[in-house]
Amino acid sequence: MPMPVEALEQHLREAFPDAEIQIQDLAGDGDHYRARIVSTAFTGLSRVKQHQAVYAALKGKMGGELHALALETSAPEGT
Repeated sequence: MPMPVEALEQHLREAFPDAEIQIQDLAGDGDHYRARIVSTAFTGLSRVKQHQAVYAALKGKMGGELHALALETSAPEGT
């Protein structure tokens, strides 16, 4: 069963309440998304650690309800 974009955004907002989040459904199937997340939570973290934080926020849904997620993560400029 695919993950609705609203559920994906809810998981991300819970984990990164200050974030600017943009989500795009790449295939129109609820299984393939691109997410751009800018959050102070990523300040000082490597790209790998940032992505690990996003996967942790998805609470095991990656690879199940959510098949593919292309990530672009960063801290706000000036932080």
